[in-house]
Amino acid sequence: MLTFLRRRVLTSLLPLLAVVLGVFVLARLTGNPTALYLPENATAQAREQFSAANGFDKPIWSQLLDYLSGVVRLDFGTSLRTGESAAVMALRAFPATLQLAAVTMLLACLVGTAVGCWAALRPNGLADRVSSLLSMTAASVPDFWLAILGIWVFAIMLGVLPTSGVDAGGLSWVLPIAVLMLRPAGVLTQVVRGAMISALGSPYVKVARSKGAGERRVVARHALKNAAPPALTVAGDLAVGLINGAVVVESIFGWPGIGKLLIDAILQRDFAVLQAAVAITAISIFVLNIAIDIGYALLDARVRQKVGAAA
Repeated sequence: MLTFLRRRVLTSLLPLLAVVLGVFVLARLTGNPTALYLPENATAQAREQFSAANGFDKPIWSQLLDYLSGVVRLDFGTSLRTGESAAVMALRAFPATLQLAAVTMLLACLVGTAVGCWAALRPNGLADRVSSLLSMTAASVPDFWLAILGIWVFAIMLGVLPTSGVDAGGLSWVLPIAVLMLRPAGVLTQVVRGAMISALGSPYVKVARSKGAGERRVVARHALKNAAPPALTVAGDLAVGLINGAVVVESIFGWPGIGKLLIDAILQRDFAVLQAAVAITAISIFVLNIAIDIGYALLDARVRQKVGAAA
């Protein structure tokens, strides 16, 4: 397992490095932020002082070296807007995104597993057809459209839910979670349905039924256990997508997470905060992928055997 983990970490470092370098290059393509933070009538001397104070006067290769050395130490510099540490701002905003993604993914897994198992019990039946239609629709509708529609219906027309922010009562969680949950729940429903149909038709399930095992025991203990690995893989990809996709939803609902911080940093050309937000998000996705691979290996004996053979 340690060999597998080491190999997985090494293969993931290259895309992580590509993201870290990519955000540096793309941030510089937006232009020098000096004109954005200084008045139009600022003197040339004031502009030079601002650029020197923030390192924009250095050659691009020197800025890159400073940036990479800061990434290793999780030191991305200070925010141009607030003067606060960019890493602190990103780390303070990230838990809000993580909480939103975790609750959303938990509910999506519960709904997708329950509906997928229900549909698999009678393939091509009424329940299967209805759940397939609804799940495919949920998986296809864009998040931003659902977010705008949800605000219009439940916040503006009915006035039962807040439009943005985080309140103490928890109502502000309803719309963001509902919007983010639909797509992963729809995808997981289809994956669990397919895996369960295959598992329920396998020989070991037939043997269990011939021994008098109840339907609930067959589904929960035999079929679902063997259908879990492919569902776990898809759930991991969806969880990664949730962290990335929360950028738009957080901006629409004013959710104080890493997504909103990222959009604000882009609009304000706050390079340090932008780089910190992207790097911390990429590192979290890197760790999440490693955890998913470990979970998959623990669930699937065939993966463990391959890991043991490779070791």
